[in-house]
Amino acid sequence: MAYIDFISTIHNKTKRDYLKRVNEYPKHEAAQIAKKFGKDYWDGDRKVGYGGFKYDGRWKSVAEKLAKHYNLKPGQKVLDIGCGKGFLLYDLTQVVPGLEIFGIDISKYAIENSKEEIKNNLQVADANNLPFEDSSFDLIISITTLHNLHCFNLEKALKEVMRVGKDKQYIVVESYRNEEEKANLLYWQLTCESFFSPEEWDWWFKHCNYTGDHSFIYFE
Repeated sequence: MAYIDFISTIHNKTKRDYLKRVNEYPKHEAAQIAKKFGKDYWDGDRKVGYGGFKYDGRWKSVAEKLAKHYNLKPGQKVLDIGCGKGFLLYDLTQVVPGLEIFGIDISKYAIENSKEEIKNNLQVADANNLPFEDSSFDLIISITTLHNLHCFNLEKALKEVMRVGKDKQYIVVESYRNEEEKANLLYWQLTCESFFSPEEWDWWFKHCNYTGDHSFIYFE
């Protein structure tokens, strides 16, 4: 298991006003709306989600890094758990033509409004009960998704990642290294259920026999 950061350059491009986020709209109401993972979350007001989740090519650099690091080849199968509208998967198909991609997300709205070119490869499903056979995928990725699960489902999901994957997995979750980052995470997040330090995440990975790669997103 290795720590590999493919994501922070994208994450750090967004400037965040944490106090404004927590004060401009009742946080509990924003979370209730966001956790429905419907139109409001993806394409509604920024106060309750992404504020418009549109394809802009920003994930191509991540796709290129993933393809190079994991030596992806045409004909191999990749699964994205929590794929949203499938933008990263689409970019992977552009970087590695002939790659077989699959995506699952809990959000029916995201799947219905996903990238048209790959929509048939995506489906609504739970991360803790993946609808795939054992050892089905050459690479499994999950970007900023698994921290949205409660502990009992997080354990199931990590074990599902290992079950349906072969030997390559990459997970990104939100975390914090100090009290300031912890407060910022609590101020900013809308859907997170598992709030863990890197040391605690490492414990979870070992507890669930997760042997793939990982990285963390911090709210500095």
